[in-house]
Amino acid sequence: MQEIKNNDVTSMLVQDLLKEKRAERRWKNIRFVAWFALFVYLIFNIFQLVGAPTPSGMKGGKYVALIRLDGMIAPGRDFSGEQLIPILQDAFADKNAVGVVLDIDSPGGTPVQASIIHDAIVRLKKKYHKKVVIVGEDMLTSGAYFVAVAGDEIYVNPNTLTGSIGVIMKGFGFVDLIKKIGIERRVYTAGNAKDRLDPFLPQTPSDLQKITQVMSEVHQNFAQAVLEGRKGRLHANASILFTGDFWTGQTALKLGLVDGLGNLTDAMEKEFKTTEYREYSTEPGFLHMLTGQFTSELDKVIYT
Repeated sequence: MQEIKNNDVTSMLVQDLLKEKRAERRWKNIRFVAWFALFVYLIFNIFQLVGAPTPSGMKGGKYVALIRLDGMIAPGRDFSGEQLIPILQDAFADKNAVGVVLDIDSPGGTPVQASIIHDAIVRLKKKYHKKVVIVGEDMLTSGAYFVAVAGDEIYVNPNTLTGSIGVIMKGFGFVDLIKKIGIERRVYTAGNAKDRLDPFLPQTPSDLQKITQVMSEVHQNFAQAVLEGRKGRLHANASILFTGDFWTGQTALKLGLVDGLGNLTDAMEKEFKTTEYREYSTEPGFLHMLTGQFTSELDKVIYT
């Protein structure tokens, strides 16, 4: 009988101990979740603050909305319609900014992306009634100049490569090479022109005619954007301006392709009477990169 009682007591003690352990573990988990949530909240707010566009050197005076654009204009790049248009929207919507400045250093890129960005700037100018000033750095050529003519004023350094109002298409031909190494290539198409521009087939007069037609249309669209954006300010005719050639900034000024010589601070001071700016960036913030890395690692765990 005594042994039974002892067993009951032991069982009760074990159960109480287990309950205590479970409660302790439960509260430990709750504390962990609470601290983790607080940590995430603090980190999010810190990087929101750090990543937010902030005025540079401002003392409470007026400022401009500044966007820096570098590199090739192409899909998937920072200098693309997909990446840039939301940034442009935010910059134009800044009620306290007296204007928008685009600081560009680019050799150009795809005509489609350049056209999309150009049209977006024109549309936003009409919507928000804000002056847009373009500043060219080392290069303001081809598609970059296409974007630039959407601005109200264009400034460049005397040495900035400017212009290149033309269209280029590049490729290779391997017809003789494939014969020499003894390879027979087999291509099947539905449509007589589906294999046009195939580098392993001889170029035909029809190919040249098609290329010329397409490039001429794109070139005409480019030239038309320049004529509209620089209306009344060009000092040379199409036979000079639209050859695809490029010039230094000082020659571009003489041709009427730009409005003045100067760097970023010079342009801001002259056009807006301020050198203060709030910068809007196309570069991802640290929190975005951190969450992206976390997602990537999580995918590895789940799917590999």
